[in-house]
Amino acid sequence: MKKADLSYLYVILLHFFIGFFVYLFPITSKIYGFLTFFIGVYYVVKKQNANHEVLLAAAYITGSEVFLRMTGGNISYEFSKYGVMIFMLMGMYYKGFSRGATPYWIYLILLVPSVVIATFVLDFDTNIRTTIAFNISGPVCLGLASLYTFRRKITLEQTNSILLALGLPIVTCMSYLTFYTPNLRDVVTSTQSNFATSGGFGPNQVATFLGLGMFIFFSRIILVSKNKFLLIINLIVALNITYRGIVTFSRGGMLTGLLMIVFLLLFLYIKTNYKGKVKLNYILGLMAMALMVTWGYSSIQTGGLINKRYANKDSKGRTKESKFTGRSDIAETEINMFLNNPVFGVGVAKGVEIREVETGIFVVSHDEITRMLAEHGSLGVIALLILIFTPLVLYLENSFNMFMICFVLFWFLTINHAAMRTAVPAFVYSLSLLNIQLIPPSQKRDDS
Repeated sequence: MKKADLSYLYVILLHFFIGFFVYLFPITSKIYGFLTFFIGVYYVVKKQNANHEVLLAAAYITGSEVFLRMTGGNISYEFSKYGVMIFMLMGMYYKGFSRGATPYWIYLILLVPSVVIATFVLDFDTNIRTTIAFNISGPVCLGLASLYTFRRKITLEQTNSILLALGLPIVTCMSYLTFYTPNLRDVVTSTQSNFATSGGFGPNQVATFLGLGMFIFFSRIILVSKNKFLLIINLIVALNITYRGIVTFSRGGMLTGLLMIVFLLLFLYIKTNYKGKVKLNYILGLMAMALMVTWGYSSIQTGGLINKRYANKDSKGRTKESKFTGRSDIAETEINMFLNNPVFGVGVAKGVEIREVETGIFVVSHDEITRMLAEHGSLGVIALLILIFTPLVLYLENSFNMFMICFVLFWFLTINHAAMRTAVPAFVYSLSLLNIQLIPPSQKRDDS
């Protein structure tokens, strides 16, 4: 067995046991949270960002966000977004701004008018500074990260390392959930999203991270597992994350992860040769069987309720009226706000206050697209168009970027059901702008 293979196993086990220790000793989460950031800063400064170490540090702090939130380990609730921004600014200090990133400068400028409006229109008893920061931190995080990653040349090996850094804290989260809810039959009684199976935290956000983790480790099965030992490790990790994601009973994150896997496989199948297709067929068959077993086990453990959940039925088998649990109503109010304030919108965070006045219910938006329309108006429409079309233009330049469509898909689907309450859609989106090189630059020079 190779030393590198053993090292990989030890890293996986380390993150599994971190989750176990946090479960036994909750104070460990605080220590882990602080170390996550400060070791990242030390690592970047020591390496002077020679090989884009900021992306590794930012990926790790992004991946740990939901775990630290559910265990109270974050320096502050929103710190992961600020942590990503700090690392990106460090990267710009060492490497400068990306050339040609004008679309993202424009995107950031388009956010400003709504922030200014909010300072005048938010209710008197609202903490204006913290409320605006909470609502704008996700979009700003995306903009700053994109300024750094735009057309940065990076190797496929480095990309896989960044994804691993993003996925390892999700292993820790999966481990914690395993010990937090050892017996599902005691806590699963309906087809609603289940807080008991998601660490007592929001199932929507937890499933978003677990769905991403599922994609990361299934991608490692396909791209990085060079022998059976690595294939088995990655398969075990991927299936455990998948199982824990399924039993949260939150569908959005898991369906997003599944679609990412499908698009990655489709891309590879189109681009690869006959020999590669044969290997992919073997891996695809193995993954399909493993997923069916995992789903079957989940169905048994939940007494068949998970089948009803994904069929949009309640525990008695009756079809639910809406698949969106009231989110369509929220989106409708935001579209109406946009129509009434089409130029500059109602202002950052003002949408929640208007909705509370009109309906008597305080509820934040799940959909970043309709929120952008309501709070930023036509400027928000332009900002969204920049975010959607810029990666597609880059794809035309580098159609061998196997991850680009997957990353944009994750961002788009995630902000439609979980908004940008975490750093993960912003950071993953920024990765879609990287110029992934299948052959390292030095090797290219040697071959020429």
